[in-house]
Amino acid sequence: MMNFRIGHGYDVHVLQEGLRLVLGGVEIPYTKGFVAHSDGDVAIHAICDALLGAAALGDIGLHFPDTSAEFGGIDSKILLHRVVALLKERGYAIGNVDCTIRMQRPKLRPYIDQMRHALADAMGVDDDRVSVKATTTEHLGFEGREEGVSVSAVALIYKVES
Repeated sequence: MMNFRIGHGYDVHVLQEGLRLVLGGVEIPYTKGFVAHSDGDVAIHAICDALLGAAALGDIGLHFPDTSAEFGGIDSKILLHRVVALLKERGYAIGNVDCTIRMQRPKLRPYIDQMRHALADAMGVDDDRVSVKATTTEHLGFEGREEGVSVSAVALIYKVES
C-alpha cells in the first residue's frame, strides 16, 4: 500500500506601487509588487505550506522565519527547493501540486506556462505535475481592489518504497 498524503497551503501578500511582482518563480512586469521579507512570491509560499503540511512538517514561517536576516529578499524558489529536500530526507516524493492565484490585474494567462516550468524546475519534477490557475474576483474583496494577492495550493506527496 502506498502512503499518500495531501496538504493544503494558503498565503496572502499586500501589493504596493513600485515593488517587484514575482509569482510562481517568474517576474511579471507590473506597477505593483509584494510587500514582503523575501521576494514575496505568494504562489511559492502557498505551495511550500501545502508540501510541508502534507508531511506534517509545520509551515513556511517555522522553517524560514521572516525575522531572520538570512531570508531577507531571498528568491522563493530557493525556499521551495529546500522544502523539497526536507521531504526527500523523510522519504517523500511529489505526486503533483495545484495552485490558484487570485488577483484582479495583471492578466496572468501569458505567464502560466513559465510559472509551471519554474515551479517544476525548483521542485525537480516534470512540468505536467504542476498546475497553475489564475482568476479574478470580479472586483470583489482585497484582491478585486488590487490591494493584495491570495493563493491557495494543494499538494500530493507519497512515501517512496525502498
